[in-house]
Amino acid sequence: MPPDSIDPLQALQAANRAVRPAAASATGTLLIAGATGALGQELLRRLAGSHRYAHARVLAREPIRDGLRGVETYLSPDLPISQWPLTSADTAVIAFDSPRLYHDRERALWVPQPADLPELSRWLRASGVRTLAIVQPHDQGRLPEALKRGLASLDEQAVVANGFDRVILVRSARKPLNAKFANPAERLAAWMLSIVRLMVPSSEQPVRASKVAELVDVSLRIAPPGVHVAAPEMVWEASQGQQMQAVAERWLGLAEKDITATLP
Repeated sequence: MPPDSIDPLQALQAANRAVRPAAASATGTLLIAGATGALGQELLRRLAGSHRYAHARVLAREPIRDGLRGVETYLSPDLPISQWPLTSADTAVIAFDSPRLYHDRERALWVPQPADLPELSRWLRASGVRTLAIVQPHDQGRLPEALKRGLASLDEQAVVANGFDRVILVRSARKPLNAKFANPAERLAAWMLSIVRLMVPSSEQPVRASKVAELVDVSLRIAPPGVHVAAPEMVWEASQGQQMQAVAERWLGLAEKDITATLP
């Protein structure tokens, strides 16, 4: 069965069947908003299965009945986010990936929209979250250079202003979403744009969801305090070969600090 067709419940069950050698050292609570699609599934599988956290929760619209041993659900009320009761968490991940409607349990999960980001981040901070990772896919070749390594919107600036200890923004390239065309002219224009996309540098090509999740996992482990923005090119570089941690350390400025510490 292809990885993208695995049911989220199966991923949770596999994680829970694993032996927990480090369970005694697990601390804190992880909360995932947007555990849907290939990306959300990989984040859930990798982070909930790492057993670094004493508790893992996913935001859901309705109860998920079974298979969640060790992973809890937080039911989001049918209310504006500002009126949600507070929960308790130390680390949160927000992923924007549409649910695959042929997965029944993905329909039960709560799916954040980009417009939810300011209010959701305020709610997370009020719930005690100090480390926030946001995974925001962008159509390949469509993100302006000026925004790749900085805050791309007022919404992202509002997130940072909430006072998190660490904010990690991962900008991952994705394939353009399928579009419906109203007339032949629109179809022709889309075809011409698709030719231009073929000229997108390899460093801006989409990265497998499993590699993006691995980068988020590494970043949550080693990122120092502050705001860290991963450009699509950096995400692509980190996904190549077996040197992800080394690339992440260079991106996060850790390699430079290590070198400086060794100088006389």
